[in-house]
Amino acid sequence: MSLQAVLARIDQTLPDALDRLFDLLRIKSISTDPAFKGDCAKAAEWLAAELAALGFDAAARATPGHPMVVGHAGDSGRHLLFYGHYDVQPVDPLNLWHRDPFDPAIEDTPKGRVIRGRGSSDDKGQLMTFIEACRAWKAVHGTLPGRLTIFLEGEEESGSPSLIPFMQANAAELTADLALICDTSMVSPGIPSIASQLRGMLKDEFTIHGPRIDLHSGHYGGPGLNPLREMARIVASFHDHETGRVAVEGFYEGVQEVPAELLTQWENCGFDEKEYLGSVGYTVPHGEKGYSTLVQQWARPTLEINGMWGGYQGAGSKTVIPAEAHCKLTCRLVGDMDPDKLRERVRAHVAARLSPDARVTWDNDLEGSPAAVMNTARSEFEAARRALSDEWNREAVFVGMGGSIPIAGFFKEVLGMDAMLVGFANDDDAIHSPNEKYDVKSFHKGIRSWARILAALD
Repeated sequence: MSLQAVLARIDQTLPDALDRLFDLLRIKSISTDPAFKGDCAKAAEWLAAELAALGFDAAARATPGHPMVVGHAGDSGRHLLFYGHYDVQPVDPLNLWHRDPFDPAIEDTPKGRVIRGRGSSDDKGQLMTFIEACRAWKAVHGTLPGRLTIFLEGEEESGSPSLIPFMQANAAELTADLALICDTSMVSPGIPSIASQLRGMLKDEFTIHGPRIDLHSGHYGGPGLNPLREMARIVASFHDHETGRVAVEGFYEGVQEVPAELLTQWENCGFDEKEYLGSVGYTVPHGEKGYSTLVQQWARPTLEINGMWGGYQGAGSKTVIPAEAHCKLTCRLVGDMDPDKLRERVRAHVAARLSPDARVTWDNDLEGSPAAVMNTARSEFEAARRALSDEWNREAVFVGMGGSIPIAGFFKEVLGMDAMLVGFANDDDAIHSPNEKYDVKSFHKGIRSWARILAALD
C-alpha cells in the first residue's frame, strides 16, 4: 500500500516535477567551455539546495574544476549511492536547433510528447528521475528510504579530470553497498533495461607535419608532400575495406566472442535493427562483417575517426599545401582489451606508414578506460529487474551498452563497489546533438521505476 501511495503521488505531481526539471535545464552548465564555469557552479548549487530541501545533508563541494554535489540521508539499512552528472555538451551547431537549447519545452511528436532541450536526456532528465522518486517517497513516508548518498558530477562531458582525485579523497563517505547509475538507455522504446556490460574507451589525437610553412600549390603541387593527403592515406589504412575489421596489428587482443546463451538472450530482447538504423538514415549496417548490429554495438571493438581537418577552411578558395593535418580518433573497447597497449599499437601503425618528410606528433592528454562487466549475480539486480518489469508491464532485460561510462569502472577500481546501470533514454534522443529530447513517458515512468526499485532494495 505504501508503494502505491508513492506512485500515486508521482502521478499527481508530475507537472511540478517537470517544472523543476525545466529550471535545471535552463542553466547552461557546459563543462568543457570556461565561459560557462559560473553556470556549472549555479547548477551545482541548485541541485544541492534541492537535496537539502528533501532532508539530505548536501553541499556543492569545490574541486580544481567544477563542483561535485554530495548529499547523505539516513543512517541504517543498505547503503545505496546514486550517481549522475549535471554538466552538458556544447550546443554547436546552433543553427540546427529548432529552438533555444536552454529554453526547454514540451513538444508533441508522432511518437508522443517529448521534453526538448540540451541535457534533457543526458543527463539532467535522467538524474532528476531519481531525485523526484525520493521527493515522492519523502512526501508519503516523511523519511527517505534506507541510507542514501547522492553524488552528482559536473565534468562528465569534459573528461572527468577531478573525479578520481575526489573519490580517493572522500572514499570513506562515498563507499556504499551498491552504486546506482542513471546515464544509459533502453534497448528499444518501452523495454526496460539493465546494463550488464559497457565498452571501454580510448581517445587520441595526432598531427601530421609536412613543410615548414603553408606552400603555394602552383609552386610545390606535385613534388611537395601534402599532410592532408598523407592523413587520408593513413586513416584509410586503419580498416580492411572488405571485412570492416580494424587493420591495426594486435587490435583484437583480449576480445572474446559472445557466449551462445547470452547471444540468444540478446536476439530476443526486442531490438529492431531496421528501425534503429533507419531512424538516423541508414539502410544497412556498415561495420564488421559477420556480426549483427547489436553485437557490433555491444560486444565488438571499434576505431572511429571523430574529426579531420587542416588547410584553408574559409570562404572561397586558397591554393595552398598546408603545413599540418589533424585527426581525432576514439576506440571502443570490449573484453580484456588494454587501453594503454592499444594506444601503443595505434601509434605504431601510424608511424610505420609515414612517408619521408612527414612526421607525427601526438596529443599527451591521454584518456583510456577498459570495458566493464556488471555483477548481475547479486540479488539486487534480480530485485531491480522485477521492479522494472512490474512498472513497464513487460520483462526487463539485461543488455550490453555500446557507450562507455567510465564511472562504473571507477566505482569498482577506486571504491571497491559494484554498480547497477538503469536508464530510460531512447536511441533517438539525439544526445550530444542538436534538438536533444527526452520522452515525457521516460521521465514519468523513470520516476516511478526508481520508486519501485527503492522499495525492492529497502
